[in-house]
Amino acid sequence: MKKLALAAVLSAAATSSFAGGMVEPVMEPEVVKAQTSSSAGGIIIPLLLLVLVAAAASN
Repeated sequence: MKKLALAAVLSAAATSSFAGGMVEPVMEPEVVKAQTSSSAGGIIIPLLLLVLVAAAASN
């Protein structure tokens, strides 16, 4: 009797997973990374570091 009940539960669980049928796959949009370049940002940071080092050395 236990085997019959177990078989009934397993068959019910197996058939419920396919209840929705076939679904069209959803394609996510491709993420495009924008390239930003700034020549000022590449110059300002080293200049600020140079000023900080010079200020620390003068003390």
